[in-house]
Amino acid sequence: MPGECEFPKHNATSQEIAEILRGAKTIAVIGASPKRERPAHWISIYLKDHGYKVIPVNPGQTEILGDPCYNSLSDVPEAIDIVDIFRAPAAVPGIVEEAIAKKAKVIWMQEGIVHNEAADIARAAGLRVVMNKCIYKELAAIAGGHSGPPLQ
Repeated sequence: MPGECEFPKHNATSQEIAEILRGAKTIAVIGASPKRERPAHWISIYLKDHGYKVIPVNPGQTEILGDPCYNSLSDVPEAIDIVDIFRAPAAVPGIVEEAIAKKAKVIWMQEGIVHNEAADIARAAGLRVVMNKCIYKELAAIAGGHSGPPLQ
């Protein structure tokens, strides 16, 4: 069954990840959470602390971290660089469809999330894809673990 217990067939290299993070300004966090203990919450804070505009997407919320929260990616009224997914692999194909329609630049599936078929569709539409990687860990590695302005 696609999306269940997969390993990435193709994935972004460390250099590609650094380029993605240096070039991005706006990150939509799919599965954003108001609960402090959830990775989608504290990673969003970390991203904001590093100068990224974070747009929370969660149909169960109206606001997260002081920002308006949207029901779906389609509802976001502005351009998006990275679509950061904190959802089960089964939800990825629908999110990829929305990301393609929104003309997002990157699909980022957090650790434990892999969907090769959806990744192939995203790549065919011109999006870059990162799977099974934590955006926090990747950013910390290239930012040297310090907080400050976004990477240039």
